[in-house]
Amino acid sequence: MLLWLLHTLGPWLADHGLYRYFGVLDQIQFRALGAAGLAFAVVIALGRRTIAFLARMKIGDAGLSDAEALRRVTASKANTPTMGGVLIVGAIALSVLVLGDLASSYVHLGLVVMLWLAAVGAADDWLKLTSARRGSRSRQGLYAWEKLVFQLGIGLLAGWFAFNYGSAAASPAMPHALNLPFQKTYVLVPPEQAALGPSAAFPAQPGALATTPPATPQTASASPAPSAPAAADSQAQPSASPSADPSPAQTAQALISGRVLDENPAVWILSRGAFVLLAMLVITGLSNACNITDGMDGLAGGISGIVATGLVVLALVAGDIDSAGFLLVPFVPGAEELSVMVGAMVGACLGFLWWNASPAQVFMGDTGALSLGGLIGYVSVVVRQEVVVLLLCGVFLLEIASVILQVGCFKLTGGKRIFRVAPLHHHFHLGGWTEQQVVTRAWIVSVLLMLMALASLKLR
Repeated sequence: MLLWLLHTLGPWLADHGLYRYFGVLDQIQFRALGAAGLAFAVVIALGRRTIAFLARMKIGDAGLSDAEALRRVTASKANTPTMGGVLIVGAIALSVLVLGDLASSYVHLGLVVMLWLAAVGAADDWLKLTSARRGSRSRQGLYAWEKLVFQLGIGLLAGWFAFNYGSAAASPAMPHALNLPFQKTYVLVPPEQAALGPSAAFPAQPGALATTPPATPQTASASPAPSAPAAADSQAQPSASPSADPSPAQTAQALISGRVLDENPAVWILSRGAFVLLAMLVITGLSNACNITDGMDGLAGGISGIVATGLVVLALVAGDIDSAGFLLVPFVPGAEELSVMVGAMVGACLGFLWWNASPAQVFMGDTGALSLGGLIGYVSVVVRQEVVVLLLCGVFLLEIASVILQVGCFKLTGGKRIFRVAPLHHHFHLGGWTEQQVVTRAWIVSVLLMLMALASLKLR
């Protein structure tokens, strides 16, 4: 909203010498940080009232578990209000509406993914936590297949439309590239083989692909340079959006940071079907992984905040042609706007930890866990960094893997177990670690994984 107001009132502000006071809103990094601060403030301001409301509605955790040992250690959590994920989701949505680019299709789709999964989680929470008042025969939440259908459904829609948005880019291949570890998305073109170079015919926008041959030196020198006052005036005016969509490029080469780069022919470009399938698997898998991790005070919220911090960097890199070209990762025009959304996720998770720190006053429930995991998966698909995000979400993946292995071993061996109990955090808890030790160590591992994931961008 604020960005729209800035662009709408930009000429008037510039004419009255006021644009310099508000022009910072045009900087994506500032808006990402601002979204984090706003989301944090919203959760802190509304937390106590929301918790009181949930308690009055008796939306509390019953502390139920399939393992007798877990029932004993979680008995103190009975009746703690849950569905606190409404705070997280509400804070993210509000921050994006205030500071995000409301013209961005990627932002629209991200909000749909988050709200869709939050609604699925809220329905599951409500059915579970109100079953007692509805009678002994009432259902205990959504069935597993029902949740899976909704998760796969939003994954299909997100993948389909994200593929369409990428197809409209100046270089439509890169938003569909399968970004593998250590593989260069772009390769440096030797000067003698370059089909283009800095010239008057080269597009003025950084990183735009050339659609005409480079101009001759005589043509380039014939174009007079703008006078100093004219250049100063142009810098003082607000930036204007391109008046037309970029036309298809005649060559894949681009001038990035003074280097001529070409798309690496070894990179796999996904078809629509493969892209959508990958989106479905990533969004559904991470949504469930985050949900399974949500079993201790501050565990899922803290890890989600750490992962979102890494996603802010990935979104900024993917949406900036110079950064993507320098690191040789896919350039996805418009992806930088998702940094505002994941920045808001960082602030919302930090704010939620204020109320969710041990001993927790509220739990996020499926409402928060499903939406956070799904949003992480969606952003990873858009910025074409699924493998890097899987490393970022290493703790989430260990948690869901422990459940799959435990259930599989139990069924195949007739009752044998690999872990004391699954998910993995409860295995450590029953092994003698305190809950605070488990959570803190999971945070430490997540920070280390984030550093490793971001460092891997340079290993090409």
